[in-house]
Amino acid sequence: MGEVAEDALMRALHEEHAGALWSYALHLTSGDRIRAEDVVQETLLRAWRSTAVLDQSQGSARAWLFTVARRIAIDGWRSASARSEVMTDQPPERAVGDGTDRAVQGWLVAEALAELSERHREVLVLCYFQGYSVADAATRLGVAEGTVKSRTHYALRALRLVLEERGVTQ
Repeated sequence: MGEVAEDALMRALHEEHAGALWSYALHLTSGDRIRAEDVVQETLLRAWRSTAVLDQSQGSARAWLFTVARRIAIDGWRSASARSEVMTDQPPERAVGDGTDRAVQGWLVAEALAELSERHREVLVLCYFQGYSVADAATRLGVAEGTVKSRTHYALRALRLVLEERGVTQ
């Protein structure tokens, strides 16, 4: 086939199928006009390289064009370039935890508290977990405020040691 004949057949192919091919490529790329243009351009380039497509006497050129466009779109989805980073001025959403870490920490602390003496455990529960002030905890325990402060200090040290023995670090 001569070069002039190929050009004429390519123009005829373009005129007859380009609109439908563009619509199909736009559908394949979920409305991404730039990717659709790339798909159409690559499809028509492959048609130009394949003289069998230009000669429509052997079958439907449109079916061939649509099949090639679909394969190009699929290859684009599979390629690493389709998964490239997207630049944005918005920070990504923060991951939402399922509470597992917090539950595990709670169990570890509860087990560690169980290993403390009764006096140390009760002062930590009152001051840290129930939110009582030193004065209120002293009143509830029937001891001086200084005693609550001292017990709290030593209870926290003991709790830290128990947690370190279990492999929990700061």
